[in-house]
Amino acid sequence: MAQKETIFNGILNGKMKDVEEATKSALAEGVPAGELLNDAMIPAMAEVGRLFEANEYYVPEMLIAARAMKAGLSLVRPKLVDEKIEPFGKVALGTVKGDLHDIGKNLVAIMIEGAGFEILDLGVDVSPEKFVDSVKNQGAQVIGLSALLTTTMPSMKATIDALKEAGLRDKVKVIIGGAPVTQKYADEIGADGYSRDAAGAATLVKKLMGV
Repeated sequence: MAQKETIFNGILNGKMKDVEEATKSALAEGVPAGELLNDAMIPAMAEVGRLFEANEYYVPEMLIAARAMKAGLSLVRPKLVDEKIEPFGKVALGTVKGDLHDIGKNLVAIMIEGAGFEILDLGVDVSPEKFVDSVKNQGAQVIGLSALLTTTMPSMKATIDALKEAGLRDKVKVIIGGAPVTQKYADEIGADGYSRDAAGAATLVKKLMGV
């Protein structure tokens, strides 16, 4: 279908107006929102992630693609509720306590939402207790911890310890990332996964959730 192709290419090339027009037109013709999401939007963001990992796309391209995807998503989201299309899972993201950097976390949110998950954005300077609450009371199945400073990395371990103390560690997957963070550190603190970039984080969440 021409509209799906337009949506896919519009996201890929960051053409927000094209995505909006093709999405409106497809919905008006009665194309199910779930079909537009699964056949055009999610594959487009997966391709953006692939191009990013291949160093063919950089952060600016990823951001304009994400803006185009969000424009389409805002049109299909109400219809998805009507069609009872459930997201693949709920992911809570936050920059850990003491750290106020959010660009990396925001990029991760965009890529994971583009992969078909519901995002719970906890913001910056997030305490271990707030992450625990996201699992206990808001149903997060994965939590993503971001840190850009070596001095705030211990908050990642404190969060995992808080999940253990609350008896929730086996109910949630924990992924970590940020400039100073490494796979070695993830292994040391008992995280379920590590990603060095936003595209990798989306792939990791899909793998952990069996999508």
